[in-house]
Amino acid sequence: MTEGGALGQGMPRRADAARNRARILEAAREQVRLHGPEVGMDAIAAAAGVAVGTLYRHFPAKGDLVGAVVREFLEAVAADVESAANRVDNGASPAAELIALIGRAIDRGASNHASKLAAQQLGVSTAHPEAERRSTESLTRLIHAGRLANQFRMDLVVADVYLLVANAPVDMPAKDRTRWLELVAPGLLVPPSDPSRGSEADGARDLRS
Repeated sequence: MTEGGALGQGMPRRADAARNRARILEAAREQVRLHGPEVGMDAIAAAAGVAVGTLYRHFPAKGDLVGAVVREFLEAVAADVESAANRVDNGASPAAELIALIGRAIDRGASNHASKLAAQQLGVSTAHPEAERRSTESLTRLIHAGRLANQFRMDLVVADVYLLVANAPVDMPAKDRTRWLELVAPGLLVPPSDPSRGSEADGARDLRS
């Protein structure tokens, strides 16, 4: 077999493995949400449309799988924070970006709430220092830009944003999560002193723009 032929076979296999892993993680998130941490690995495999052996090749134990689901969530949050900070660097409103970012983080947290509880019950470590570093660095940039633009209260720090997200009502319906954010978001911002500052206040209401 030629080298090119070997490479040609290897690439589709890696792509298939990546697709299987993604399907397994999505199925695990949904099955844990529906049935709790006691859901069986065979049920997750069936929901993912893969053989049980395939699931175990990727994740030898349920703890490995649940931990991967939560770490994937943290990676998605980090990527979202980086994108928001980059948009602010390119001229977007820090206030609008921060409020929308918090809203998305809460929605993600709601969809991953059961997985995080399952990880705790299974005694699985969900620490992801690299994702946490990326989130913190980008959020620091965003907050700094908001202070310079006089959109954020001057004592706002990264820990405040984490505190809000950690205590958000992720186990409540979407309309209640939206209302919660509408109520708490103005506390992050400098109150508008004249009509020209109204756009920043609007950012607290336009949660899904």
